[in-house]
Amino acid sequence: MPTTLATIGTWSYGLAAAGFAVFLVVLAVGRRLPAQPRTLLAAVATSVAWAVAGVAFASGGEVAWWTAQVFLDLLRVGLWLALLATFFGPSSANARAWWSPARSSRWLVWLGAIAAVAAIAMSPPHLALPAFRAEGAGVAGLVALLGVTIFGLALIEHLLRNAPEQVGWRVKPLLLALGSALAFDLLLFSEAFLFRAIDPDLWAARGMVNLFVLPLIAMTVARSREWTPGVVISRGVVFHSVALVGCGLYLLATAGAGYYIRYFGGSWGKSIQTILLFGAVLVLVVMAFSGTVRSRVRVFVNKHFFAYRYDYRQEWLRFTSRLSSPDPGQTLQQQCIRALADLVESPGGYLWLRSGTGFVLAARWNMPDTGAAEPLGSPFALFLAETGWIADVTEWRHSPARYGGRPLPEWLGGLAGVWLIVPLSLANELLGFVVLASPRAPIDVNWEVRDLLKTASRQAASYLAQLHASEALLEARKFDAFNRMSAFVVHDLKNLVAQLSLLLRNAERHRDKPEFQRDMLMTVENVVQRMNHLLLQLRSGTTPVDKPATVALEPVVRRVQAAKAVAERRLTVEIAAGVHAFGHEDRLERVIGHLVQNALDAIAPEGAVAVRVYRENGKAAIEISDDGVGMSSEFVRNKLFRPFQSSKPTGMGIGAYESAQYVWDLGGRIDVDSQPGRGTRIKVLLPEKVSESEREAA
Repeated sequence: MPTTLATIGTWSYGLAAAGFAVFLVVLAVGRRLPAQPRTLLAAVATSVAWAVAGVAFASGGEVAWWTAQVFLDLLRVGLWLALLATFFGPSSANARAWWSPARSSRWLVWLGAIAAVAAIAMSPPHLALPAFRAEGAGVAGLVALLGVTIFGLALIEHLLRNAPEQVGWRVKPLLLALGSALAFDLLLFSEAFLFRAIDPDLWAARGMVNLFVLPLIAMTVARSREWTPGVVISRGVVFHSVALVGCGLYLLATAGAGYYIRYFGGSWGKSIQTILLFGAVLVLVVMAFSGTVRSRVRVFVNKHFFAYRYDYRQEWLRFTSRLSSPDPGQTLQQQCIRALADLVESPGGYLWLRSGTGFVLAARWNMPDTGAAEPLGSPFALFLAETGWIADVTEWRHSPARYGGRPLPEWLGGLAGVWLIVPLSLANELLGFVVLASPRAPIDVNWEVRDLLKTASRQAASYLAQLHASEALLEARKFDAFNRMSAFVVHDLKNLVAQLSLLLRNAERHRDKPEFQRDMLMTVENVVQRMNHLLLQLRSGTTPVDKPATVALEPVVRRVQAAKAVAERRLTVEIAAGVHAFGHEDRLERVIGHLVQNALDAIAPEGAVAVRVYRENGKAAIEISDDGVGMSSEFVRNKLFRPFQSSKPTGMGIGAYESAQYVWDLGGRIDVDSQPGRGTRIKVLLPEKVSESEREAA
């Protein structure tokens, strides 16, 4: 064989061997092995051995490899035909009895015998190399090869015409693959029989011919669910492969046209060729970045290469990722539109959500604005709520009877480019609906598309319902904060009113005394300051206006002592020197004053209240103790520091709650020791933050 042909033959059969070997590995990892896959595995394995023998013969030209390839050739053809026969058992109405699997095994035995005869007949000296000439008994071998080829084509033609509909869809790619390969063999062997010699060029190309039909065989495997192997080719790989092959064919066609123009265009040939190549590359780049082209290729791949249109795992992961991953440039409503639109190659859409007495436009994506709204009780809304049907706008316009004879809303009929209406239902309640724009590539809205959109719409509805619940919760929290602030203000106002009322009662008896007049002015000034502070707090919220700082506790406690001195109760104060606490001076005074007032309210007229201020383990401790009525452990544990819970008949339960919240916010702690009839001891521990110089001075 000439060196060039030997190289071509080596590459041709080598690639065929590699392709069938990979296919064999993919099939071998399958978990199920019914009758067809066993025959399929044998046929593919024999094809690998046949291609390897072809590589060996093309490389070395030894006659033994030629004999082995001829034998393996006829054996593999027999196995492929036996595989076809297993598709058409006796139960097939259109199958002939002589095509049954039992009889096909007999044909396989005959084919094996023919293969052996042909191999012996074409052995030396009847085959002369490198001319591939067949003399004497070699002609009988060619007759055997030609007869097997004709027999295989007749079998394929019969099965192609009489295949049952449920079987034909699966087996048709395999019939086309084997028919194409055998047609090429018919050309090769008929020419060899006519000229008593095998054409080396045709023989060298035979390996690639068998490799080219391998995708059709793989398509039959993909269409047979019981053959499904453990390793499959993803839609992404097929999509990019189809795109790559399409680009390659496009560039080859462009190169051919440029070659023709270059050599037959005269003096203008080279310039026109340059313009053509530039324009072709530009068109290819535009097509690569075109969403419409990508959509059409994706639809083509899903329609012609897979039994189901969608890779549900991939689609669901992408859909969930779209909804759960925040996009700074889009709201969740817009992400819901886009997630549904991506499922059907739609470039845009609208979202209407339930609000008040109707559905209002909540979001839009790549669509013009519209102020349309739909009442809750309209026929359109009732149809979507009752059926949950994915409605085709064009079909609804032309065949309203399919939708219960209900007309489309006027505003929907005025929107251009709308395609599908996807209701968003949750727990049998219509939350809203999405109107999608016409797709980039034609899509048949079948049961698969409708089921996927219905399932995805329920997921989107759950996300929107969660968003609505979160917004409602946030609004409720804002109202709760406002109500809490109002309760604090009312409580402080009650205390201020109590001070002024006490002042007025004492004014009737002591208004002429200078000491009382001074105390009255001080009390009024304090009330005015606290009311101004309340007004400022109303504008800023419950958070204190000033930042916390180091506060000396002695003057704070002394002011509380002076304010409570008007009460006819016994109040003693013991303050260690230089004790400081971290907080707000006015808020600390309110906390201590509230605790002292509660203690005074709890004791009898002859009772006593004691206040101690000291350091404990690096913290400021404020201890208020009384010998009053006390509290039960259950009340202390469950109600003392909760709002609107009080042991006093006229109490609001806000002061203790506010005091505890403030102490906890500062990082402090409140310890309560109380027993009914034995009094109460409350210890407030606050962080002490003072500088070293202040500590030394104290």
